[in-house]
Amino acid sequence: MQQGSRDADGVSELDQSIIERLQADGRRPYTRIAAELGVSEAAVRARTNRLIERGVLQIVGVADPLKLGYDQMAMIGVRCEGDQLMPAAAAIAELPEVIYVVVTAGAFDLLVEAVCRDNEALLSFLTERLRRIPGVVATETFVYLRIVKQSYQWAPS
Repeated sequence: MQQGSRDADGVSELDQSIIERLQADGRRPYTRIAAELGVSEAAVRARTNRLIERGVLQIVGVADPLKLGYDQMAMIGVRCEGDQLMPAAAAIAELPEVIYVVVTAGAFDLLVEAVCRDNEALLSFLTERLRRIPGVVATETFVYLRIVKQSYQWAPS
């Protein structure tokens, strides 16, 4: 595939190269990306803006919860009543402690990632908020002991 060609999702190899560089450093200047890829700065800016407008790319600052005093992180498996799955998922997604919600196939209907200040805050979140959401039948909590890898850089093969 040539640099200007597109795959099924409408993302060209050039777009993918721009994305990879921004994943490594979201503040990397367009002029530097352009020089690395042998294209104009205007082309990099226009393509980046199109990727953002289409929802393919977001450029955001990512904070480390541990360095902000949120010492307790957990992944929570949630089982829901069949017809309440999506309403429960939407309600869970609104909770401020929740940073990730995904509908799954398998032992759990949902996987929920939560960030809390400490064990007491996590306990309160689980017992007073999460488990009281209509449609939530059961939960199983996996408390993080150590994060070995957390990356926002990936490149599909």
